[in-house]
Amino acid sequence: MAALAMVSTAAFAQKFAHINSQEVFQLMTEMDEVRTKMDAIVAENQDVIKSMYDEYQTKLQTYQQKASTWTASVKESKEKELMEMETRIQETQQNMQQEMQQIQNNLTAPVMKKCQDTIDEIAKNGGYIYVFDSTSALYIDPAQSTDLTKEVRTALNIPADRTLESLQAELQAKAQQQAQ
Repeated sequence: MAALAMVSTAAFAQKFAHINSQEVFQLMTEMDEVRTKMDAIVAENQDVIKSMYDEYQTKLQTYQQKASTWTASVKESKEKELMEMETRIQETQQNMQQEMQQIQNNLTAPVMKKCQDTIDEIAKNGGYIYVFDSTSALYIDPAQSTDLTKEVRTALNIPADRTLESLQAELQAKAQQQAQ
């Protein structure tokens, strides 16, 4: 009976915690750097595609203007050239998308590791046996689980007034500024 009481007491003494890891991850200053690098890559890629598309449009206009005066073999050659350009543009776009995904993965991996290492350290130091991600948990009882989000944010030097909403507003303002 005494052993059963000790086991059940130990079970109730276990500490559980939760965190909004996506919020913390997105608000890390390192992610601002990742977003800046990715924006530069996107802009460069858009310039390349625009240049290719402009060249295609010029050749297409020339084709449309002169096709009726060309011989069948010249016309066929120009059509083939246009189709090859279309294919090259599509392939370049696909390759750029894949490369951008790989670059983003490479840039975010160390940020994710830093976030996870910080969570692990705080959980170990706090004696927690489980830390759940509040974004994927179906239910968390706040009376029985400690929210570590604020503590992890502090450890990662994320300002208290920085929120996902303020980050979204920053990103929208930046996008509008670039559009002008």
